[in-house]
Amino acid sequence: MLGSALVYSALIVMSAGLIAVVKPVPLFLLDTRLLGAIVAGASLCVAVGGLLLPAFESRTRAASTRLDEFAPAWQFHEVHTLRIAAPPARVYDAIKNVRADEIFLFQTLTWIRRAGRPLPPGILNAGSRESLLEIAAKGGFIWLADDAPREIVVGAVVGAPRGARPKLTAQFMKSPPQGFTVAAMNFVITPDGPAGSLVTTETRVFASSLSARRVFAAYWRVIYPGSATIRRMWLRAIARRALGPAPTPA
Repeated sequence: MLGSALVYSALIVMSAGLIAVVKPVPLFLLDTRLLGAIVAGASLCVAVGGLLLPAFESRTRAASTRLDEFAPAWQFHEVHTLRIAAPPARVYDAIKNVRADEIFLFQTLTWIRRAGRPLPPGILNAGSRESLLEIAAKGGFIWLADDAPREIVVGAVVGAPRGARPKLTAQFMKSPPQGFTVAAMNFVITPDGPAGSLVTTETRVFASSLSARRVFAAYWRVIYPGSATIRRMWLRAIARRALGPAPTPA
């Protein structure tokens, strides 16, 4: 994502400038403290500009997934895909049952995201006994679609006016009131060959007002690298579970 890449690139350059303020680094042409300060200041301005870049709305033209039904418009999104050598039914079962502790770096990245604060059980503080989707459903997400073995869609409010306590429904997700920001995520399983599957996960976020969009834009550009990493590791955890031993019948 352009905004996130701009922010983090500028922060890296700013760090180099700050180092040069403490100790000039001739090797990188930052051979004076003044030049280091100039570079650090300019990079900070670029990083702030990246956070404030406008976010434009996109809209689906024709519904091809259940996600299109519940999240037809968005300003922020990410898509990740993985081929898995397992039939759709096995992959679907893996998606429904994979736990947070099976996803590499999930606990670390969510701990960073919540700044180490203790939170009630939820997507940012998931245990290892229940599946991640079950925990999400108990911690603020709702099931929007569960079409085995084709697609799963969940949604949540990720930004709201102060004091608002909305009742989250499918209709609310499709058309949130002014000031609210909603997010929907799906997993789509497409048959790939005689015994394989193509799994795609997409996250869409829609902010219903300009102020909500600006606030979420800055937040999204900060958390995007971690969010993308979690999605990729989530797909790999699904693949490991789907390719593992078949569950023993009860």
